[in-house]
Parts: sequence; structure tokens; C-alpha cells
Amino acid sequence: MSLRLDLPEALPIAAYREQLLAAMARERVVIVCGDTGSGKTTQLPKLALLARPQARGLVGVTQPRRLAAMAMARRLADEVGTPLGQAVGYQHRFERRLSPATQIKLMTDGVLLSEVQTDPLLRRYSTLIIDEAHERSLNIDFLLGLLKRILARRKDLLVIISSATLDAEGFAAFFDHAPVISIPGRLYPIETVWLGDMLPEEDEDADSVDPDDLARHVANAVDTVGEDSGDILVFLPGEREIRETKALLDGRHLPRTEVLPLLASLPPGEQARVFQSSPLRRIILATNVAETSVTIPGIRVVIDSGLARIKRYSPQRRVQTLRIEKISQASARQRMGRCGRVGPGTCIRLYSEADYAKREAHIVPEIKRSALAGVILRMADLRLGAVETFPFLEPPTGAAIREGYRELLELGALKRTEEAVALTSIGRALAAFPVEPRQARMLLAAESEGALRDALTVVAALSCDDPLLRPIEKREQADQQHARFRCANSDFLARLKLWAWWNDAALGISETQRRKRCKAAFISYPRMREWANIRAQLEQLCRERHLHTDSATGGEVGLHRALLSALLSRIGHLDPETRDYRGAFGIRFALFPGSGLAKEARKARDRQAPVREKPRPDALPTSREWVLCAELVETSRLFGRSAACIDPRWIEPLAGSLCKVHRHNAFWDRDHGFVRVHEDITLFGLPIASGRLRDLSRLDPEAARRYFIADALAVPEAIAQPPAWLRANWQKQKLLSQLWALNRRAADALHEALLDFYERALPADICNAPALKRCPPLPLQGEAFAVSAETLRD
Repeated sequence: MSLRLDLPEALPIAAYREQLLAAMARERVVIVCGDTGSGKTTQLPKLALLARPQARGLVGVTQPRRLAAMAMARRLADEVGTPLGQAVGYQHRFERRLSPATQIKLMTDGVLLSEVQTDPLLRRYSTLIIDEAHERSLNIDFLLGLLKRILARRKDLLVIISSATLDAEGFAAFFDHAPVISIPGRLYPIETVWLGDMLPEEDEDADSVDPDDLARHVANAVDTVGEDSGDILVFLPGEREIRETKALLDGRHLPRTEVLPLLASLPPGEQARVFQSSPLRRIILATNVAETSVTIPGIRVVIDSGLARIKRYSPQRRVQTLRIEKISQASARQRMGRCGRVGPGTCIRLYSEADYAKREAHIVPEIKRSALAGVILRMADLRLGAVETFPFLEPPTGAAIREGYRELLELGALKRTEEAVALTSIGRALAAFPVEPRQARMLLAAESEGALRDALTVVAALSCDDPLLRPIEKREQADQQHARFRCANSDFLARLKLWAWWNDAALGISETQRRKRCKAAFISYPRMREWANIRAQLEQLCRERHLHTDSATGGEVGLHRALLSALLSRIGHLDPETRDYRGAFGIRFALFPGSGLAKEARKARDRQAPVREKPRPDALPTSREWVLCAELVETSRLFGRSAACIDPRWIEPLAGSLCKVHRHNAFWDRDHGFVRVHEDITLFGLPIASGRLRDLSRLDPEAARRYFIADALAVPEAIAQPPAWLRANWQKQKLLSQLWALNRRAADALHEALLDFYERALPADICNAPALKRCPPLPLQGEAFAVSAETLRD
């Protein structure tokens, strides 16, 4: 198939055509810094085909998000004149539109990483274009390190690193001083309006807006540009802020205006609306999904909140934070570049110029703000060496690496050897699943607990966003609809209720009807579809491992024991005074207000009913004294999300060697004939058993034997039913004690002589009264008399 590989002359990249072709033909790594609107994303794959016409293999292009991969594939297929899925195709986690004729493949970076398992040198590709590298996601940094190693073994591979706001010098140095080609992007001037400079001086934070008041500030900014401004793109930190702003703008009934949200969770049809022309003025409310890759046509005005919701992981506290933070200067420039393509543009920043100057130059790489257990596990499975020596562009901190190893040791994925840590059979199994190590551990544990059918549903739910929608303007109606799915003692059982509702086979309805049913129940249809897709993928992987995917004999208890196996460091014990939970490693957390457990606890307090109930052994406990949580996330405070009640008796058997045991105050129990000891059990610093009485002979026979000799054999009448020879020994001992009662030295010598005699004469396996019945007679000889007499003479 002949492809149209010409570059539109209107794009700035066309002027750099020859320079780019020469660099691609001569170099092995080329770094392209193309400003927003330069055309780099769509034109670089064409140039790669032109520069190396004889190269065998695909031109692979990675995107951080599947929405961007699909959108760019459609646009590129249209430009080169081929049906989508033929010469130009795409692949992401849940969809693959490729053919044997495919020459250009757009994909998410996660897809390319997964291919390394079966194709370590990525030989199916002649060229790899890592687009939007400035985002510095975990996958991107991991890919960059892998490519640096692959380039050392593949002389025929061309790597192109592309972005708009790239730290070009750092990337060039990483790839041995690779050439950097900078391409201007904007075609028209852009006026910048700093709204923060116009805020009242009495405002405590006068250089930026209050995140809780974004909707009002956006609406005011829309008013300032007027009705003839053209299409407006608004950058907001998250879905909640988008829905609040949409509700406010819709309520103003702006003339000849439509307000369109752009979210990854929206159905493809609704997402496509923002890329279509309209006779109405469009106000598009987007997260940072529109910051890179996805180009929305017709934008004349950008309203930048200057905020994004960013995840960070604290290895010291072992919790994740999810807070609205200020974006970097590079991200702000990227957002501004989305206007000014079809004419002079305006960028309204809801913060001050002074605030902008104080911000970080570039985004903090995800590898410096993420948990590393998954990275370490993947590297061990691919035999890439230790994470400490992997060529990351910016290596992670030592604390994060140590916490990653600790988590994998907790899950049983690694074992310590004399030289280092090695992957276990459990670790190899966990690495086969495209989910977090904890979630994969749930699946393996569910197989042994007879609960894999339900565990697949739960793990798939944990891998995607919550499908329950709570629009601000209809929150009460939504809560009423969602109440049917709530469960008083487990948010995981609530997910199973929702899954059963979604899969009700008796309904016999079409997808269109199902979509309407979801809308009426305030449930996100695309998120439910994503949930179903992930579950199907996980089920297929389990079948390939010959696991029993239909097993449900373990019931509710089996499911939650499987969850607990993976969440041992995320358990909590209720503090009756503060009503929050004491967790592992000394943390304290509260149940997330949206949890069914939290809602039922509030109801119980309102009606003054006791929250604690005695758990039944054949069903999931209802007492909220002990809980497990799928994740601990800090927003306004530290919350446990997706919680469930558990029986504390499950913890110790599942934790095994992770538990720390402290034994104290051993004593001889005459009534039972055993040496007893008090035992305290802790898991990650959290007491799970205190003062428990145990038979020391079962735990430490050698220590029990010493106590048995000193506190039973050498003490008259200390054993309820002694053998005849021991009774005779006691009579002799009493006579000697009476004879030398006034001589302390002789009494002490007698006691030491008795201990020494029994220590030598008593068989090593005798350490309690029942075992003494099989002991041969040990009558006292004259040695005790002799020792005592000698002491008396001295």
C-alpha cells in the first residue's frame, strides 16, 4: 500500500524536514523538542519511514494515555490515506487494531513495556518514538533505561525522544550527547492574562485562587473574554472540579454556548464531540489529558487553573497522598500552547506572574513519587538486575527502594539469600499479572481459599476508578440509588453487589438500554465497561495458569482472607477513645466517609446502638473493631479506602513469620502439669495478641525443660500426681531441708545439687508432667547429702 508521507507546509515541522531526515539517517538517538502545534506527534512517524525506507520492522509510537494513542492513530491514518487498523494501527490494554500490513503502530507505553517480556530487544521495531517524554511517568523512565541498554546490543534501532517542554540537556546527556532539534510551534501570538494579579489584596493567598472556589473563578474568566471569544479550553485538576464547573456554567444559560467535559472515563462518543466542529461556542473542561498529545481544534482561549491532582507516595509513612498541587512552569507553557493555532490566542491564568516564577521548572518524575514494588518485581522477572544499578534518567531514592523491597518481602515475592534477595515462585506468579503486586497476591491467595471467582471481580474493581457517580447537583438522588449496593461490613461485598446488578442475565437488554440504566442509577457506563474488560483479561491470565476461576466455595470469609493475605500492612484496630484506627508502623487513619462501614457506623451512633458485635465463625464479622483497607490515601487527612471488617484470629496464621513474638513471665502450672508462658504478638508494631497463655513445651522444649526442673521436680508437691520415685526424692529433700534449715549455705547447696542432678539425669525430651510418666526412675543418691554435708563442714 502506497502511503502519503508528505508534510503539510502549514506545520512548522515542515521547515525542518531535511534536518530531521538527515539526523534520523545518521544518528541512533534523536531528541526533538517541538513546541505545541509544531506537528511533531503526527509527522515524526512519517519522517521515520522516509528516512529509513529499507529498515525492517514497525515504527512504534508510545503515548502516555490510551485516549491520545487512539486519537493520534485516527488522525495519522487519515493523513496517510489508509483505513485505521491497516498501515496505521493502535493498541492499548483493552483494544488492538492492527494487521499484517501495519507499518506505524501507536500504543500506550505500558503495551511496549509488556512486549519486552517476549521480545527483550524489541526486534519487531525498526524505530521507536517515545512521545510526551516530559511527563516522566514510571513507564516512560523505565522505557528510557531499557532503550539505553537495548541500543548497546542493537545497532539498527532508531530511537526518537519527543516532547514540547523537554529538559533537552538532561536527555541528551543521558543518551551520550544525542543531537537536539528544536522546532517552534505557535503560529499566532498569545496574550497572557494573570488573573492572580487582579485578586483582592486582602486575600491571604493573593497570587492564586482557592481550589475549592475554582468553578466561580472559571465562570468569571469566561465572562471576561466575551461571547465572541471562540472556543475555550479550561484546565481543571480533576473530575469533581469539572462537574462542579459544568453545573455552574450550565446554570448561567450562556447564549450559543455548549459546555463539554473531556475525561478518560467518558464514552468514546462523548469524547469525540470535543474534536468535532460546532456552530456553537464550545467551552471544554478537561484535566491534563488535554495538556499533551491530544490537540483540540479551534481553541482560541485557554483558562489555566494552574493546578493538577498529583499522586505521591511516602516511603517513610508507607501511605499515598492525593492532593491538588501547583503545576510546573513547563506544564503551564504546555497548556498555554493549546491556543493560538487558528488565530491570535488568549491564555488566562488563574494565578499571578509571581506565583508562576516560584514554581518548579519541570514536573517531578513519577519514579521519585511512586511506590516501587511493582518496578522492582518487573525488573526481577525480566532479569534486568538490581533497581539500584538500572540506568534511570533520575534514580529513585534509597528510602523508596528499601520500602519496595519490604513490600515484596511482605507479599512473599522475594526471599533473602546470603548475597541478595531472589524472586520466589510466588514472585514469578505475581509478575505475570498486569496489576499491582498486592492485587496479584489477592488472586493467588484466593485460589487456595476457594474464592477466585469473586476475587477476580474485586481486583478488577480495584484496578479502575469508582463507577459510582455523585454529581453535585444531584448528590441526594445519587446516594439514594447507590444505597442498594452498600454493605455494612465490607466495601468489597458492595462491589460484588454492583457487579451482580451489572451482569443480571435475566434482564436481556441491549447495550443501549444498559447505558440508559446506568445513567438512571448514576453509574458510569464506561467505567463499568473498563471493569468488565480488566476482569476478562485477568480471568484469561488465570486460566492460562490453570487456576479455578469459577471457585466460590470459600464464600465471604475465603474472599476476605485472600484480601488480608495481600493487605497485612493495611489493617487497623479501632481506638475506642478517638474512634479512629491504629494501623501498622504507628500510623492512624479514619475510614473514608464514603465507605459503607463509615456510613453504617454513623447510623449506629445516631440510634445509640452498639457498633461492636461478636463475629460468627461461619460468616464475615460485623464488628468494626478490626478492619483491612485496600489503600491508605491522605487528602484532608489519612483515610482508609475500600474497607472491610475482619476477624483478628485470621491475622497471625496468614502473616506467619512476619509476626514478632515476645514471651515473658513463664511459670509452672500445677493443675495442668505444663510450663506456661505469656505471649504477645505484634505485626508491624500493631498488637494482635496480648498476654496469651501458651504451653512452653510446644514452643521451646529446651527452655520448658529448665523451668520444669527448677519449678516442678525440685519443688516438693509441685506436681499433682507424681511417680513414686519422685515422691521418695521429695521426702529425702524435705528431711535435708529440715536438718539444715538454719544453714542458708547448705540449703542453697542442696538446691543447686538437686538442679544439677536432674539436669544430668532427666532425658532431654521430658519437659512436662504427662511426659514424666514415661521417664525411668531417677532416685536421689547420696550425692545431695554429700554436697550439703561438705558445705556444712566448710
